[in-house]
Amino acid sequence: MAITKRGLVLGATAVAVTAVTITNAGLHLSRGQAFFQESPKELIDEVWQLVDRTYVDATFNQTDWIAIREDYLARSYSTPDEAYDAIREMLEQLNDPYTRFMDPREFRDMQIDTSGELTGVGIQITQDEESKNIVVVSPIEGTPASEAGILSQDVIVRIDGESTEGMDTNDAVSLIRGPVGSSVTLTILRGSEEIDFELERTRIEIHPVRYSLEQSPQGPIGFIRLNQFSANADNEMEEAIETLEEQGVEGFILDLRSNPGGLLDASISIARMWLDEGMIVSTVNRQGVADAQSANGTALTDLPLVVLVDGGSASASEILSGALQDNERAVLVGTQTFGKGLVQSVRGLGDGSGIAITVAKYLTPDGRDINQEGISPDIEIELTEEQRENLSINQDQIGTEQDPQYVGALDALVELLVQDDPQPTAITVP
Repeated sequence: MAITKRGLVLGATAVAVTAVTITNAGLHLSRGQAFFQESPKELIDEVWQLVDRTYVDATFNQTDWIAIREDYLARSYSTPDEAYDAIREMLEQLNDPYTRFMDPREFRDMQIDTSGELTGVGIQITQDEESKNIVVVSPIEGTPASEAGILSQDVIVRIDGESTEGMDTNDAVSLIRGPVGSSVTLTILRGSEEIDFELERTRIEIHPVRYSLEQSPQGPIGFIRLNQFSANADNEMEEAIETLEEQGVEGFILDLRSNPGGLLDASISIARMWLDEGMIVSTVNRQGVADAQSANGTALTDLPLVVLVDGGSASASEILSGALQDNERAVLVGTQTFGKGLVQSVRGLGDGSGIAITVAKYLTPDGRDINQEGISPDIEIELTEEQRENLSINQDQIGTEQDPQYVGALDALVELLVQDDPQPTAITVP
C-alpha cells in the first residue's frame, strides 16, 4: 500500500489540540456508513487487514494476530459501538499506544483544519508505555495550558475529577475538549505534588514559527522558535530564514524545545533548508528500508547553527535535530529529547471512523534508533524546576537573558562564530 508522506504523522501524541493530515480522509461515504452499520464485523476485519498489511512489527509484538482475527470475527455485534469497543480491545493486544482506533467523532476531531486555528486548551498528551499514565508532551506556547503553567512531563491524574487510571489517550482528549468558553479542570501530578489547573477552552491560532533579530558579541544573530511541524511550518520557516539573512545575521539559534512533532514531510523540508547535502532520515518498515530522504542542494543558509532541545522535543523534532547533529551541521544544546522514533499512518475507514497505525520506525543519518532513548545534546544545560515554571508562565522571557538554555546556546554560537572568523595575520611595518 502506497502511503504519501503527507499521510505520515510523527507527533508523539494523541492530540488534545493539533493539526494533522490524514490519508484517505474527508470522504463522504454514506453508503459505506450504512453498510458498516448493518455489518459491523466488516469494519473489524477492515481494521485487522490494515494492521496485518502495514504494521511495523511482523510479529505484531509477539501476538498471534491470526488467532486474534478469528476470535473477534467469531463474536456477534449488534451495534457499531460494540464493534468499536472490540476494535480498541483488539488493538490493545499490540501493546502499542500509538496504534489506535478513532470512532467517527474522534476521527473528525483529528481532521482539524491545518490552517492553524484550533479549539481547546493547548496541550499535546501521550500515554507512557510503561506506567500507562497520561503525560503532557508539551503545552502549546501562548495557549491557556502554557499560560497557566502546565509543563512537559506533567502527569494528568484527573480530568474534571475523573481518574485517568486505565484511560486511553483518546478518552482523555475527549474529556479535555469542549465548547469554546467552557472550562475543564486538570489535576496534575508533578513530582509528589498534585496541582489543580482550571483552564478555559478557547480558539487558538497557532503560527508554528516565530523569529527575531538578536545581538551577540559577534554581531546580530537570528533566533527562530518552531513550535510544531504543521502543514504551514515549512513556509513560515523559509520566510524566517530569508528575512533574517537579509537583515545580516551572523548565525542562527533554532529552538525546538517543547516541540512534540507533526508531519514527516515538514521535518524533511525544513531539514533541507539547513542542509545542502547528506542524509536526513530513513524510515524502516518490517521489510527493511522503506524510504530514505537526503538533502538536495537547496539549503537557504550555511551560517553557523545551534539547536535547542529538551524532553518535550519529540518525533519530527528529533528527526531534524538528529539530522543536523549527525551531519555536523549544528551544535545541540539543552537536555535529552523525548525519544519517539515511530511513524504512524492515519487512515479513514468506511463508516467515517479512522485508525492510526505504526507503520515504520525512523533512523537518524548515522543509523541511530532513538525510540525510547532520545537524542543527547552536545552541550547539556538542565533547567531547575523553578526555571522551567518561570519560563512556562513568562513566555516572553524565552530567548532572553532570563532563559539559561538560550544563554548557553548563544555562548555556543559565539564560539562557532569565533572559529569561523579567525583574526587577521599580523603584519610588521618597518
